[in-house]
Amino acid sequence: MTFVRACGLGELEEDTPKRVELDGTPVSVVKTEGEVFAINDICSHANVSLSEGEVEDCQIECWLHGSAFDLRTGKPSGLPATRPVPVYPVKIDGDDVLVSLSQES
Repeated sequence: MTFVRACGLGELEEDTPKRVELDGTPVSVVKTEGEVFAINDICSHANVSLSEGEVEDCQIECWLHGSAFDLRTGKPSGLPATRPVPVYPVKIDGDDVLVSLSQES
């Protein structure tokens, strides 16, 4: 599994998604509840950026229609989204947040 630097840990604010592009893939990196998560930044229901939504209870909400996705699994918790979005493995190396585009789910 190959990890690439997504951002610095110090660049992340609690419960505030940060959009990054890794090898052309839009990824939302989120620090919440003492952990860092990486999830594909495109909502599976509508082609909009999840990083523009809010984070609460380890979920990221799509700002357009209100579907929320679990940051651990990518699964939607309610309509209108019915398909999960990819989540990616994360490692912390010093102040670097490293992400692998190999999907966990």
